[in-house]
Amino acid sequence: MPRRALTALQQTPAGLVALAVAVGAGAGLGAVVFRWLIEAVTRVLTGHADYSSAGRADNPLVPWLGPYFVLLAPVVAGLVYGPLVYRYAREARGHGVPEVMYAVARQGGRIPPRVAAVKAIASAVCIGGGGSVGREGPIVQIGSALGSTAGVAVRVGEERLRTLVACGAAGGIAATFNAPLAGVFFAMELILAEFTARSFGMVVLSSVTASVIGRGVLGNRPFLHLPPAQVHHLASYGLYVLLGLVAGAVGVVFTKILYWIEDACDALWHGPEWLRPAAGGVVLGLILLALPQMYGVGYPVLEKAVIGGYGIAFLLVLLVGKIVASSVTIGIGGSGGVFAPSLFIGAMLGSAWGQLFGLWAPGVTGPAASYALLGMGAVFAGAARAPITAVIIMYELSGDYGLILPLMVAVAIATGVSNALSKETVYSAKLQRRGVDLQQVGPPLTTVADAMEPPPNSLPPEATLREAVDSLRRTRRSSMPLVDAAGRYQGVVGSMTTADALEAGVPLSRPLAELRSFPPVALAGQELHEVLALFTESDEDGLPVLDSARSHLVGWLSHRAALLALFPADRPRRQP
Repeated sequence: MPRRALTALQQTPAGLVALAVAVGAGAGLGAVVFRWLIEAVTRVLTGHADYSSAGRADNPLVPWLGPYFVLLAPVVAGLVYGPLVYRYAREARGHGVPEVMYAVARQGGRIPPRVAAVKAIASAVCIGGGGSVGREGPIVQIGSALGSTAGVAVRVGEERLRTLVACGAAGGIAATFNAPLAGVFFAMELILAEFTARSFGMVVLSSVTASVIGRGVLGNRPFLHLPPAQVHHLASYGLYVLLGLVAGAVGVVFTKILYWIEDACDALWHGPEWLRPAAGGVVLGLILLALPQMYGVGYPVLEKAVIGGYGIAFLLVLLVGKIVASSVTIGIGGSGGVFAPSLFIGAMLGSAWGQLFGLWAPGVTGPAASYALLGMGAVFAGAARAPITAVIIMYELSGDYGLILPLMVAVAIATGVSNALSKETVYSAKLQRRGVDLQQVGPPLTTVADAMEPPPNSLPPEATLREAVDSLRRTRRSSMPLVDAAGRYQGVVGSMTTADALEAGVPLSRPLAELRSFPPVALAGQELHEVLALFTESDEDGLPVLDSARSHLVGWLSHRAALLALFPADRPRRQP
């Protein structure tokens, strides 16, 4: 790539626009391919496009097994994706969104490129093999990995890299659900967790681009075919409030059971981790044999429930079954999202709620479909505590503005209940269990500022390769930060970079701005243990330490300094 074009992509607004559009296009194509992969695997392992609505039908490819083939499908799938995830990208295990949240908040948006390919294959095989999980977690991780890879490839700064990760997440959601607004707010509310004009604009561009591609390939039709709903009586608002209360509690229960079953699987399994999905597939197969509606994502079952295709008792069976099946899928090491299961659970709860009160007060209650739609948004809000996303995505999935006020009420109530019952969400709980608190505001025990050393001597970006070579010769360090006249951090030039440039015959007059790199950085206020993983991603002799605004270099964190801070007893003592 020409140096001028590379510099434009790294620094100019137009460059960021071009990258956002490119990431959106990649996420859109990735979402399309991912859906095709799921359908292909499902057809191979079941003989149907979606087995959840097949009603214990035989697999025409192995008719002699009858409906009992579902005992083998999760095992076969586990034998494929278990070794794949274990060998190439262990972060592809689970539902994916927490890993992206962590990468944005703590790793500057850096996600290994291999995650996109491994996550796509592993999740497609898992879902196609009966895993009772959703598509949104995988496509968020796939799109985010594409955004991160694009940003790292052109060596953008950390702020732009984080924005590109959010662009990938938004594009994936938008193309998967034909919901561009939901993609935008999912990325802003859950991934970036902040709203700025520039990042919002880039995320919108990416989401629109992905939606255009998704609609061009998959068609411009609603993701779910749901009936129109409306407020039947003003007294119905009382039922909406009560439903919000219950749905918020159900969202919390889903989260607790999900991680309780995962803990149980951890305690019971003592074999190799690559074999865990196949061994656990036996348990999942038994669940699918008893309740085949749990096979895969289960959107046909959800749609049937919304239009009143099931009675109250069976709706409750499906609700409990989905909680257990999704939790077992994640617990055995499966790869898939929890957004779709939360919508499924909410639809079962809401439909049962509407039917029940329809028997008691038919003149006030109104159609059960209305409560099913409200339940979907409210349970997701209770589980993820993302009320804006919950409202927007239910509006886009249904295309019905008639329920916007009841939806806002139910979602707000569910969010409040969830916040009162648990400080964790279905996404943050996974990080909390690793000792990572993205919401922590108190002073940590050991910060990067406690461990860092003074920064090495710096050069301005306009300095030449000759000056860098001379400066590196005079110092014992192998990396040199670049700082402009205003004191702003502008990247790093290392000894390996200069050696490669000299070997390639680069003129000694070449400005360092054309040779610099942007390795992972630490923030002075971060907890030290949170940045240790960044050492493995950097080729430099340490990590640049920036201030809270991510603009000024305040120190340098070397491997030795980090070890001395973590093990102070080993610090050399001064002689009296």
